[in-house]
Amino acid sequence: MSGQDRPQGNRRGQGPERRRNAAGRERNRGGERSFSQSAPAQRTRKADPARLVAFEVLRAVDADDAYANLVLPVKIRQHRLDKRDAGFATELTYGALRGLGTYDAILARCVDRPLAELDPAVLDALRLGVHQLLAMRVPAHAALDQTVGLARAVIGAGPGALVNAVLRKVSAKELAGWTEELTAGQKDPVAAAALVHSHPEWIVRALRQSLVGHGRSVGEIEELLAADNAAPVVNLVALPGLGTLDEAIQAGAEPGSLVQDSALFSGGDVGRLESVRTGTTRVQDAGSQLVARALAEAQTLTSGPERWLDLCAGPGGKAALLAALAAKKSATLLANEPAEHRAELVRQSLRPVDSEVWEVRTGDGRDLGQLQPEGFDRILVDAPCTGLGALRRRPESRWRRKPSDVAQLAPLQRELLDSALAAVKPGGVVAYVTCSPHPAETTAVVTDALRRHPDIELLDSASALDAVSLSGSLQAGHAQTEGSTAQLWPHIHGTDAMFLGLLRKKTSDNSAGNAE
Repeated sequence: MSGQDRPQGNRRGQGPERRRNAAGRERNRGGERSFSQSAPAQRTRKADPARLVAFEVLRAVDADDAYANLVLPVKIRQHRLDKRDAGFATELTYGALRGLGTYDAILARCVDRPLAELDPAVLDALRLGVHQLLAMRVPAHAALDQTVGLARAVIGAGPGALVNAVLRKVSAKELAGWTEELTAGQKDPVAAAALVHSHPEWIVRALRQSLVGHGRSVGEIEELLAADNAAPVVNLVALPGLGTLDEAIQAGAEPGSLVQDSALFSGGDVGRLESVRTGTTRVQDAGSQLVARALAEAQTLTSGPERWLDLCAGPGGKAALLAALAAKKSATLLANEPAEHRAELVRQSLRPVDSEVWEVRTGDGRDLGQLQPEGFDRILVDAPCTGLGALRRRPESRWRRKPSDVAQLAPLQRELLDSALAAVKPGGVVAYVTCSPHPAETTAVVTDALRRHPDIELLDSASALDAVSLSGSLQAGHAQTEGSTAQLWPHIHGTDAMFLGLLRKKTSDNSAGNAE
């Protein structure tokens, strides 16, 4: 008989039913307890490998400030998950991280103490259980039983009982019922959206401001937040002249619709593809591909063999694409990265490209304007930013970032752009790029640079993106005083929220018109 079928009183109607074991001894003397739907002997006491992988990733993210996208593939291989289990572990890991804000608010109503007083490992197990119960196609009894088994196996029997009791309370409502309860009486639309879509309130406000700042309607905020929580498809790029998508297509990938040499892959662990292991095919968001190609194809007013610069190259994804494109144009690329360990990652990324084409420098990019003034034809400034445009791919970052980060990064962003503008030749082009739509990190930086550098002009960045897009018109532009900047969006383009501002240094005779 299942727990749901058991009568709630004894045959005399006097209090709770007395439970006895096979020897006739009474159980549950301490009062009412919560039980899983399985009989005691049938309850899971081991960790399912896929759920164990998700749990270990959440622990690494919480305890070690690790990045889920780096830890997860390692754990999948370590536990030798097959394609199906790897997909389950991926959905569970990222879903729990994205939904953490909403799930913690729900758990706070189901736990008899502040969540901060729970063992962090227990809290992570609970988050995994909540995601399975409320947002995955997992039967409730399986979600509860397997999560309890995970807790018992890796944390202990006591925590397993707590997990069982709490998750049974969670399972009493569906997600819509919980969010309705959480937002009941909430008059602040930002606070309500933060709860429903599991974003910190300050990020909801920042994204609302970003939409308006780039000429869009604030009414799109619900779509944007929902897009942040949608599981992204893995984007691939075959390095021009070096890679091919044939293997990926044979493995089930579909050709990308936004940019050439790209594909969308949903076949599990992309690291199993030989072309990915050799580096000739790479994982890279279509938005990153577009901004790199826009720089490579932008019209310059310089002559002779071109020198290109990636000022902030680590970990090397855009640098590899730029180097491959440079090789096709008989240009060379200098990839600059201040941290030695990241510079080594850049070298690894660039190895598939002819070594005569590229060079890696370890040093502060803010010095290059003085060290090599007017030495480059094309410069990419992929500036350090808050990453608010990549929350769907790095869900843990929404819980790590703080409002103060925006102001703290602003001086560095301006200094790097100033260095690039000093290092570019007259007639050359600088691409200022961020993976954030926040106006303080995007249009404000560009506007300030134009004000302080009268020898710089803003090109039609939107048209430059359109020129390298397979779709023709991305409608990503936002007109400025002269030229335009361009902003991609997850809910519109299916990419990270990449920003692009193309800036050109005027020639000495001041004849460099806006030719984009």
